[in-house]
Amino acid sequence: MDQLLSTIKIQVNDKIYVKDPETTTLGRKIIQQSLIIMDEIGFDNFTFKKLGESIGSNESSIYRYFENKHKLLVYFSSWYWSWIEYKMVFATANIVAPLDQLIKALELVTEKIEDDLNTPYMNEALLNKIIISEFTKTFLTKEVDEENKEGFFLIYKRVINRMVDMVVKINPEYPYPKSLISNIVEGALHQHFLKDHFKTITNCDENTSPTAFYTHLVQHVLSPKL
Repeated sequence: MDQLLSTIKIQVNDKIYVKDPETTTLGRKIIQQSLIIMDEIGFDNFTFKKLGESIGSNESSIYRYFENKHKLLVYFSSWYWSWIEYKMVFATANIVAPLDQLIKALELVTEKIEDDLNTPYMNEALLNKIIISEFTKTFLTKEVDEENKEGFFLIYKRVINRMVDMVVKINPEYPYPKSLISNIVEGALHQHFLKDHFKTITNCDENTSPTAFYTHLVQHVLSPKL
């Protein structure tokens, strides 16, 4: 699967950026260093000025790629969910049983992410940490409805709906497939955050992963006789 993924360009809505950062050396450097800085100081303290100083480039050159740091964060989010979708499609393609498909998909959206060496400019492990901490900031804005119409969150919603289809195949009578999956996908990020920062209010720890929790949940919700 890794070899297949290495030949695919991760798709991101071209309305999110001014110039595709993957097409130039500077653009890829912007991506690489932005991840490092956001991980170190957080999105709120991140600025294009700090990024420019870090990569030895004028702040104005960064604006040739992204209108603002919000669009950069949306770019990271879109890239992440597109990458997850590709992995999900390949990983579930040869699985026949819908429940087994769903469990594999759950693993991909809830597991701890390791860096994929097929994309040297994008450190997926750092990207995952940023998504865990900052993802809600991509849509908890006054502009969310307009950006949704522009398709900024299409890939994220597509990942959820792929899993919703699996739920419907497992149990067509289950009344809340969309609510279940959207809760799991975003909840998994939250559980990772709690595991690292608020250990007293989650059962997830070094021995019990969010993957184990959500696998147990769907098995008992959708197939209660298991």
